[in-house]
Amino acid sequence: MTTTDTAALLEDAADRIADISRADLQIVLRRAALRLRNAGAVSMEDDVEEALRDLAGELGISRNDTIRFIVREWMEKNTYLPVHSLDEDGDVDGNA
Repeated sequence: MTTTDTAALLEDAADRIADISRADLQIVLRRAALRLRNAGAVSMEDDVEEALRDLAGELGISRNDTIRFIVREWMEKNTYLPVHSLDEDGDVDGNA
């Protein structure tokens, strides 16, 4: 089941809340909960997981935030995202 299907089922249930059976509502809500629970899960090989845990510990952030950081850095370095650069004449508020 795709996210769109789940979203459509939830919207349909909300539109006809008085008519939907309790069992059907439970099914829809359980599917939605399962999708939300699994949405952030990205599994890696054991050596990559260990490196992620070590890096997350060094940075003091969560595993998911570490993955977000790595992906953002990679995308900026490979020009998939604009790089946030400071010009020489810009105000840096004490940070460079």
